[in-house]
Amino acid sequence: MRLQMDDYTENQIKAKIGERPGTLRLVYDTINCGCNGVVTLQIADKPWDTDIAVESEPFEVWTDRQQEQQFDPVMKLEADRDYPSFKLSSDGAVFSRNMRVTDVREA
Repeated sequence: MRLQMDDYTENQIKAKIGERPGTLRLVYDTINCGCNGVVTLQIADKPWDTDIAVESEPFEVWTDRQQEQQFDPVMKLEADRDYPSFKLSSDGAVFSRNMRVTDVREA
């Protein structure tokens, strides 16, 4: 699986990560959402034991190996220029038009 992003999106992600170390996790979150699931991008301290690497530059990105099937082989992450959210899409689908970045790193 590969995640592509443009320079503007890279800068927005860098700003969200800040100076603290962190890795990105692409998650199909079904906990407490009251629905079938919501795609989120998490900033975590490290990948989880069940995570596999997603090809991405310049960030280290991971996803749970059981959730990989929810995504397409090549996806594009785009930061919204008018709102603090992101769009995740592929050539065949839009996974989220209003994806948020959640920082789940320990304090």
